[in-house]
Amino acid sequence: MSAFMSVVARRTAAAALAAGALVGTFAASASADAAVHPGRDRVEISGAQYDSPGWDNGTNRSLNKEWVDVTNTSRHAVNLNGWTLSAEDGRTYTFHHYRLAARSTVRVHTGVGRDSGHDVYQDRRRYAWDNRSDTATLRDDRNRRVDTLSWGGYRGDRGHGHGGRR
Repeated sequence: MSAFMSVVARRTAAAALAAGALVGTFAASASADAAVHPGRDRVEISGAQYDSPGWDNGTNRSLNKEWVDVTNTSRHAVNLNGWTLSAEDGRTYTFHHYRLAARSTVRVHTGVGRDSGHDVYQDRRRYAWDNRSDTATLRDDRNRRVDTLSWGGYRGDRGHGHGGRR
């Protein structure tokens, strides 16, 4: 009888160990995935000045006072090469060779200027954003929509010069 009990005890112990190993494998896999992608890279449109202050006189100074902020809220830098920022009418700016540092913002100006770490320029000679209503759409290099920011009309404007999230 004791030999029978030791076989049962060994099989039960083996089953318990196997079950524990299986649970441990799933738990390790889930925690490893969370460590590799903690909330995924999060890039968003964090603000916009779509109505350049003062008269819209078309000068480069006025054009560059029209901008959209793109913010990386994650702990890792994100390569924005090939990402696009577009208006409803199809006007599109494409990021070229730009890496957005962790927890930082880049301001995308409409006019002509010299790109830097925190400012890039669309090099346009006309306004990119409609003052009354428009939607800025940020897409990644695979053309997947990452974020949108809308203002005016039915979209729930959050104040003059700054867009409201859709």
